[in-house]
Amino acid sequence: MTMWGKFIRRRQLIGMQLERIPTDDGDEITVASSIPTTSGPILLLLHGLEGGVRSHYVGGIWAVARQKGWQTRMLLFRTCDGRLNRARRTYHSGETTDLDLVVRRLVQEDPTRPIGLAGVSLGGNVMLKWLGEQGESAPQQVRAAIAVSAPYDLARSSKAIDTGFARLYQWNFLRSLRRKAKEKLAQHPDICEPDSLEELSTMWEFDNRFTAPVHGFRDAADYYACSSSIGFLSRIKRPTLLLSAHDDPFYSRDVLRDVEEIAASNPFVGTEFHKRGGHVGFVGGAPWRPTYYVESRVGSFLENYLGSTDSTG
Repeated sequence: MTMWGKFIRRRQLIGMQLERIPTDDGDEITVASSIPTTSGPILLLLHGLEGGVRSHYVGGIWAVARQKGWQTRMLLFRTCDGRLNRARRTYHSGETTDLDLVVRRLVQEDPTRPIGLAGVSLGGNVMLKWLGEQGESAPQQVRAAIAVSAPYDLARSSKAIDTGFARLYQWNFLRSLRRKAKEKLAQHPDICEPDSLEELSTMWEFDNRFTAPVHGFRDAADYYACSSSIGFLSRIKRPTLLLSAHDDPFYSRDVLRDVEEIAASNPFVGTEFHKRGGHVGFVGGAPWRPTYYVESRVGSFLENYLGSTDSTG
């Protein structure tokens, strides 16, 4: 299912416009908005590692939101909008200031509109961490959230992705990440040690050499410990669904068990852990007529809190 979603599923064409939003560090972030616009609730989507508007799940989620009469926005993490950002940083699994900026901007633009959050993979980790950081202080307009295949424990995910066929994912990620790291080093030569970026063959090595020092962490272990959403689940105070699969190649065997134990003590957090589904897969039906559970579940869960105008009539 992981392979099908990533490499075989057709990307749906979706209507969107891009907005550049200035940040406090002299940079910009990009937000994609659905066209046409609606006056309905807002679905704010966060994509996965090295994802963006072409990620295989975006078109499906966009279509479900359109059907329900929601306005869709998607935060494109820095460097994931087709250009190199200016600041002495990129993005990472625990960086929540850009999400906070976008949410509060949406609230300021229209305080009457409810907001639902959907985070996929890395975006799910960022979203869950932000919800935990905010706790009761989260804007009341944020009604609910759903995380799909979030890597709750980054250290364990880093080890899992270096085993089995998950190494294919790791290779694909690293190819893109190393290229961006070189571009960032050319832009800011003193940002980290430049030696041997090409020799970094695992996510842990890349995060230890680049992600951690660039973003102020001691090393990869410190980055993972500070950024993993598993440490923030107990503080979430908005209805939140965790959708994952036990056969997700990014998980160690015990991580979902640990997440379930934490979620059981927080009435705001529910779990839906399937035996099969892979990483952002959850493919059903037949090969010639596949169905995709992720977008339907995002729609059905958030509809309980956002409502629906059902634009299909």
